[in-house]
Amino acid sequence: MNRPTTPPEADTTARALFAPGNAGFWRLWTVGVTVFLVRWMETVAVGVFVHQRTGSALLVAAISMLRMLPMGLFGAFMGALAERIERRWSLMGTVAMLGAASTGLTLLALTDRLEVWHLAIASFLNGLAWAADNPVRRSMIGDAVGARRMGAAMSLDVGASNASRMMGPAIAGFLLAYAGIAGVFAVSTVLYAIALYAAWSSSAHAIDNPAKGAILAQIAEGLRMVRANARLTGILLVTAIVNLFAWPFTSMIPVIARDRLALAPEGIGLLASMDGVGAFLGALLVALFSRPAWYGRTYCWGAVLYMIMVMAFAMAPNPWLAGAALILTGMGQGGFATMQATLVYLASPPEMRSRILGVLSVCIGMGPIGFIAIGTLADAIGAHWATAASGAAGLISMILSWRRWRTV
Repeated sequence: MNRPTTPPEADTTARALFAPGNAGFWRLWTVGVTVFLVRWMETVAVGVFVHQRTGSALLVAAISMLRMLPMGLFGAFMGALAERIERRWSLMGTVAMLGAASTGLTLLALTDRLEVWHLAIASFLNGLAWAADNPVRRSMIGDAVGARRMGAAMSLDVGASNASRMMGPAIAGFLLAYAGIAGVFAVSTVLYAIALYAAWSSSAHAIDNPAKGAILAQIAEGLRMVRANARLTGILLVTAIVNLFAWPFTSMIPVIARDRLALAPEGIGLLASMDGVGAFLGALLVALFSRPAWYGRTYCWGAVLYMIMVMAFAMAPNPWLAGAALILTGMGQGGFATMQATLVYLASPPEMRSRILGVLSVCIGMGPIGFIAIGTLADAIGAHWATAASGAAGLISMILSWRRWRTV
């Protein structure tokens, strides 16, 4: 007796995206993976450079914060603008801006004129592109694959991001050791050129019915939708908690690795990559096994695991235990991040998805508050104690707000 087969259009797992006809998704995925890889290379390289130059954990956190600040400041505006502008050109513009910045930093480093303030400006520009990613590129992914396969597409997209967290820091450590920071930015420039070509070759995503009226009115309408939808409120609340209390710990990894664990640049890069290893594994498990009914639990309990393991990493007495804690940290973050844009996309009305994904970027953009807090606390009591305190505050916040997110 033959078993009934699942129609291709009903397959919501990641394997469906490997079927013919999904070239548009894979081009957008290529843009994401290359930009993600550069982001993690530069996060580690810039953190090491700034700490060596200034000796301040607060400045390291502040530079990392500048990558997220535009999300909070401009995320909602990016979401509203995404409903008015052809998205392929928006995507190409952001990638071209990043490539130009990396080219400039390469030249400054080669001529020994690179300063911390140059890196601050570049980090802010990187943040502008990051703020546009959800309402532009990930919205394009949803349009390319359809709502039913959005979870699978996000698992592959976040998996790529997490693989870059695994590879990027290790590559940065190697380049720092053998080519200096100029080598890091030179490789970044090449990767941005690849991303620009992929963005150019992707399908156009013109806006059928461009939004009209004042942008502020659009933003207000999106916020009213969030407030009226309990599920969206819960999703965005968890995002805000994670980005206030958990995500900022990434800025402390190079500091803890260098000061507490006494690692050289290669070791710092390798240790920092362990978070990406775990996150890649987490996203892979979601891609293989998760079903729409599990999306909410994967999101919320992944966030809880993330914060518990942040505390474990902070207090690890040696690199082996620190690496193990980072792998588990990444697994929690992988489940959380995979479902973040997916749940918002699925819970939003089609005509308002870009706007509400812009609101999601604002919640992610609350991270700078956490970066400043953890950096200030690290200068006062030490990076590992500050990291443990931040994870504990996030876990307590999740417990106190349980009634708001338990139905996500």
